[in-house]
Amino acid sequence: MPGTVAVVDDEPDILELISLHLEKAGFSVRKFTTAGGLFNYLVTSKPDLIILDLMLPDEDGVEVCRRLKSDNAYSSIPVIMVTARVSETDKVLGLELGADDYITKPFSPRELVARVKAVLRRYTTRERSVINVGGILRIDPSKYEVFVGKTKVDLTPTEFKILYALASRRGWVFSREKLLSVVHGDNRVVIDRTIDVHIRNIRKKLGTAGKFIKNVRGVGYKLEE
Repeated sequence: MPGTVAVVDDEPDILELISLHLEKAGFSVRKFTTAGGLFNYLVTSKPDLIILDLMLPDEDGVEVCRRLKSDNAYSSIPVIMVTARVSETDKVLGLELGADDYITKPFSPRELVARVKAVLRRYTTRERSVINVGGILRIDPSKYEVFVGKTKVDLTPTEFKILYALASRRGWVFSREKLLSVVHGDNRVVIDRTIDVHIRNIRKKLGTAGKFIKNVRGVGYKLEE
């Protein structure tokens, strides 16, 4: 599993601590103290995962995550946020922007390495081929793109994860709990009914293809033609 991890943190001690433990676990590490340094690196290289501090000197980490997840060139790179911010609002915002995990300082380096491995397992075991549904809906996980016919649909990272999960297991019934796990991992900072709001938004954006998402009363949702 070990690959390349880009670590962005303006605190030298934290940067070295994270890097040391990742390298002990077999990862190759690229270290940056600014958002600018990260984006310069991304012009020519693509890491397997990014560990991102939210309090950077040149750009807020939340905005960095927003830029990463809204750009097709970077949107498929998993992101783990590391920060001293502990409010629920910060966690929800980061996860809704598409971050794959969120860990607060102070933290256990061993736990961070375990979370890195867990996130990468989710990505490497996920089938990355294009999914076609009903002859009109096309989902491309490698580019985070969705099309209905020839029209591109603008989904948020969270909406995309939900749709992709449903489409990947066509006909399977996903409970709200399971969909929350797909979207937020172990970070239970939102309630189950949040999924209903996301599903409603996805259906609206998909238009005629929204009919493929079915309610299963008392359980959750499934996608079928």
